[in-house]
Amino acid sequence: MARKNKKLKQSVDEQLLESIFTIEREWKQIQSIVEKSIEPTEDGYFKKNISQAKYLFLLREARRRKISAIRYNK
Repeated sequence: MARKNKKLKQSVDEQLLESIFTIEREWKQIQSIVEKSIEPTEDGYFKKNISQAKYLFLLREARRRKISAIRYNK
């Protein structure tokens, strides 16, 4: 039983890291678009702030679960 829980935890941790990297790329891409825009729209700022909030939330969750990207090799 403990073995199954360990594998499940590891799989969830890997999914969390994958989500962190995906959201980070999305956030940086939106941030770059907003910074390069002559007149950024409110929607652009809204999307940037939402993706930043998601990214920071996932980072806090990773810290709480004590996981590191260095431990997982792909």
